[in-house]
Amino acid sequence: MMFQWCRNILLRGVRIAAIAVIVLGLGAPARALDPVAPFQADLERLSEILGALHYLRAICGSNEGQKWRNEMQALVDTEAPNGDRRSRMIANFNRGYRGFQQAYRTCTPAADLAIRRYLDEGAKISREVTARYAN
Repeated sequence: MMFQWCRNILLRGVRIAAIAVIVLGLGAPARALDPVAPFQADLERLSEILGALHYLRAICGSNEGQKWRNEMQALVDTEAPNGDRRSRMIANFNRGYRGFQQAYRTCTPAADLAIRRYLDEGAKISREVTARYAN
Protein backbone atom coordinates (compact mmCIF):
# COMPACT_ATOMS: atom_id res chain seq x y z
CA MET A 1 0.00 0.00 0.00
CA MET A 2 2.82 2.40 0.91
CA PHE A 3 4.57 1.63 -2.38
CA GLN A 4 1.40 2.35 -4.36
CA TRP A 5 0.91 5.68 -2.60
CA CYS A 6 4.53 6.76 -3.08
CA ARG A 7 4.52 5.53 -6.66
CA ASN A 8 1.39 7.54 -7.43
CA ILE A 9 2.90 10.68 -5.91
CA LEU A 10 6.13 10.20 -7.84
CA LEU A 11 4.36 9.56 -11.14
CA ARG A 12 1.99 12.47 -10.64
CA GLY A 13 4.93 14.71 -9.78
CA VAL A 14 6.92 13.62 -12.84
CA ARG A 15 3.95 14.37 -15.06
CA ILE A 16 3.25 17.73 -13.41
CA ALA A 17 6.90 18.72 -13.64
CA ALA A 18 6.97 17.73 -17.30
CA ILE A 19 3.80 19.71 -18.03
CA ALA A 20 5.20 22.73 -16.18
CA VAL A 21 8.34 22.53 -18.29
CA ILE A 22 6.25 22.55 -21.48
CA VAL A 23 3.87 25.30 -20.38
CA LEU A 24 6.69 27.56 -19.28
CA GLY A 25 8.57 26.96 -22.50
CA LEU A 26 11.48 25.55 -20.57
CA GLY A 27 11.40 22.40 -22.69
CA ALA A 28 12.20 24.22 -25.92
CA PRO A 29 15.42 23.10 -27.56
CA ALA A 30 18.32 25.11 -26.22
CA ARG A 31 20.43 27.22 -28.53
CA ALA A 32 24.18 26.69 -28.48
CA LEU A 33 24.75 29.77 -26.29
CA ASP A 34 21.87 29.10 -23.87
CA PRO A 35 22.89 28.20 -20.32
CA VAL A 36 21.95 24.81 -18.94
CA ALA A 37 18.40 24.73 -17.62
CA PRO A 38 18.41 25.62 -13.91
CA PHE A 39 16.56 22.39 -13.10
CA GLN A 40 18.84 20.13 -15.15
CA ALA A 41 20.56 18.62 -12.11
CA ASP A 42 17.14 17.74 -10.69
CA LEU A 43 16.12 16.06 -13.95
CA GLU A 44 19.37 14.11 -14.01
CA ARG A 45 18.85 12.91 -10.45
CA LEU A 46 15.25 12.01 -11.22
CA SER A 47 16.50 10.07 -14.26
CA GLU A 48 18.89 8.11 -12.04
CA ILE A 49 16.08 7.35 -9.59
CA LEU A 50 13.83 6.13 -12.40
CA GLY A 51 16.60 3.80 -13.60
CA ALA A 52 17.09 2.40 -10.11
CA LEU A 53 13.36 1.89 -9.68
CA HIS A 54 13.14 0.19 -13.07
CA TYR A 55 15.61 -2.43 -11.90
CA LEU A 56 14.67 -2.74 -8.23
CA ARG A 57 10.90 -2.93 -8.69
CA ALA A 58 11.37 -5.71 -11.26
CA ILE A 59 13.50 -7.90 -8.98
CA CYS A 60 11.13 -7.28 -6.09
CA GLY A 61 8.21 -8.71 -8.03
CA SER A 62 6.20 -5.58 -8.71
CA ASN A 63 4.99 -6.88 -12.09
CA GLU A 64 5.08 -3.33 -13.47
CA GLY A 65 6.88 -4.32 -16.66
CA GLN A 66 8.37 -1.30 -18.39
CA LYS A 67 6.54 1.25 -16.22
CA TRP A 68 9.61 3.12 -14.93
CA ARG A 69 11.39 3.02 -18.27
CA ASN A 70 8.24 4.39 -19.89
CA GLU A 71 8.11 7.17 -17.29
CA MET A 72 11.71 8.04 -18.17
CA GLN A 73 10.83 8.04 -21.86
CA ALA A 74 7.86 10.33 -21.16
CA LEU A 75 10.12 12.69 -19.20
CA VAL A 76 12.66 12.81 -22.04
CA ASP A 77 9.92 13.24 -24.65
CA THR A 78 8.27 16.03 -22.67
CA GLU A 79 11.47 17.85 -21.82
CA ALA A 80 12.84 17.30 -25.36
CA PRO A 81 16.44 17.94 -24.39
CA ASN A 82 18.96 17.91 -27.15
CA GLY A 83 22.56 16.82 -27.41
CA ASP A 84 24.43 16.74 -24.15
CA ARG A 85 21.38 17.29 -21.91
CA ARG A 86 19.61 14.29 -23.42
CA SER A 87 22.74 12.16 -23.19
CA ARG A 88 23.23 13.03 -19.53
CA MET A 89 19.63 12.19 -18.64
CA ILE A 90 19.88 8.82 -20.37
CA ALA A 91 23.30 8.12 -18.86
CA ASN A 92 21.90 8.83 -15.39
CA PHE A 93 18.97 6.46 -15.95
CA ASN A 94 21.42 3.76 -17.03
CA ARG A 95 23.71 4.48 -14.07
CA GLY A 96 20.80 4.05 -11.66
CA TYR A 97 19.82 0.78 -13.31
CA ARG A 98 23.31 -0.68 -13.59
CA GLY A 99 24.38 0.35 -10.13
CA PHE A 100 21.72 -1.81 -8.56
CA GLN A 101 22.04 -4.52 -11.18
CA GLN A 102 25.64 -5.03 -10.04
CA ALA A 103 24.71 -5.10 -6.36
CA TYR A 104 21.41 -7.03 -6.28
CA ARG A 105 20.36 -10.24 -7.98
CA THR A 106 17.31 -10.84 -5.78
CA CYS A 107 15.00 -8.72 -3.70
CA THR A 108 16.31 -8.14 -0.19
CA PRO A 109 15.21 -5.97 2.73
CA ALA A 110 17.89 -3.49 1.65
CA ALA A 111 16.43 -3.39 -1.88
CA ASP A 112 12.98 -2.73 -0.42
CA LEU A 113 14.43 0.09 1.66
CA ALA A 114 16.15 1.56 -1.40
CA ILE A 115 12.84 1.46 -3.29
CA ARG A 116 11.05 3.34 -0.51
CA ARG A 117 13.80 5.94 -0.30
CA TYR A 118 13.89 6.45 -4.05
CA LEU A 119 10.13 6.78 -4.25
CA ASP A 120 10.27 9.43 -1.52
CA GLU A 121 13.21 11.27 -3.09
CA GLY A 122 11.69 11.17 -6.57
CA ALA A 123 8.40 12.53 -5.27
CA LYS A 124 10.26 15.29 -3.43
CA ILE A 125 12.24 16.29 -6.52
CA SER A 126 9.07 16.33 -8.60
CA ARG A 127 7.26 18.53 -6.07
CA GLU A 128 10.20 20.93 -5.75
CA VAL A 129 10.73 21.31 -9.50
CA THR A 130 7.03 21.90 -9.97
CA ALA A 131 6.84 24.42 -7.13
CA ARG A 132 9.97 26.25 -8.18
CA TYR A 133 9.45 26.45 -11.94
CA ALA A 134 5.68 26.18 -12.50
CA ASN A 135 4.77 29.40 -10.67
